[in-house]
Amino acid sequence: MTSFDDQPDQVFGEHRRLLFSVAYRILGTAADAEDAVQDAWLKWSTADRSRLSEPRAYLVRIVSNLAMDRLRSARARRETYVGPWLPEPILTDGDTADDVTAAESVSMALLVVLESLTPLERAVFVLKEVFGFSYAEIGDAVDRSEDTVRQAAHRARGHVRARRPRFHTDRARRRAVTEQFFAAATGGDLNALMQLLAPDVTLWTDGGGRVRQAMHPVTGAARVAAWFAAIGTRPYQGVDLADMAVEVADLNGGPAIVFRGAGRVIATLSLDLGDDGRITAIHNVATPDKLHAVADGTIHRVEPGQDVIR
Repeated sequence: MTSFDDQPDQVFGEHRRLLFSVAYRILGTAADAEDAVQDAWLKWSTADRSRLSEPRAYLVRIVSNLAMDRLRSARARRETYVGPWLPEPILTDGDTADDVTAAESVSMALLVVLESLTPLERAVFVLKEVFGFSYAEIGDAVDRSEDTVRQAAHRARGHVRARRPRFHTDRARRRAVTEQFFAAATGGDLNALMQLLAPDVTLWTDGGGRVRQAMHPVTGAARVAAWFAAIGTRPYQGVDLADMAVEVADLNGGPAIVFRGAGRVIATLSLDLGDDGRITAIHNVATPDKLHAVADGTIHRVEPGQDVIR
């Protein structure tokens, strides 16, 4: 039996990308995912590794349980959250964007759906549907029986399948629509906005009670177009649009808009497209605490996994 006592740093480093990828998909926040990975390292560094033959499964077990514990605590805080709660966006690389399965499994749209699952269901879904672990392996990872895991997987799969957003796979089209949307919104062009928006489009804005945003989802093309047309006519968070630096960057596996001004990241904006290429959902994150992962410029190379509920 191979011992990993002599190379704990190297072994952990080889699996760090996987551990962050698991934790981020379970938690929906990069900061909490990084903390879970760091806590996993502490447990790994002090564990008895003399009889360990498979570090991957062992490390995934540690980080999954740490992530579920953190998610349970976070759920209590989110019950009093002001306005819609959205996941924390992360910068991703071109490899993630080019890999459809990776891009979809880390997309803002799917992470929003996963928020409605219980911590156990979410962990089981991530481990089974994204990373392809067997029910027996997942049972070991989350300290549950195989039957319990199967039941949780069935509930989670059915829930996600019912609410699963469309995922437009044409990266060039997504980027073009993102750029067109920004031009129309900042120019106050209602007609152009209406052409880009699906009739039942929904806008979610996350200000966390610290930044003035819509307190409830805004639905319908006319209302969403009017909301964005108005935004372009006045300062946003005290910064005039003319004084902002705006760029299209890869966030969560797809093109998104990043607004910078007054020495900080002000907000991010990501779009979901339907099969016809029109915008079906918009996720606007402006809570300062959720913009650190974008502001610090760290690019996350998430583990790709497999197809998510085809």
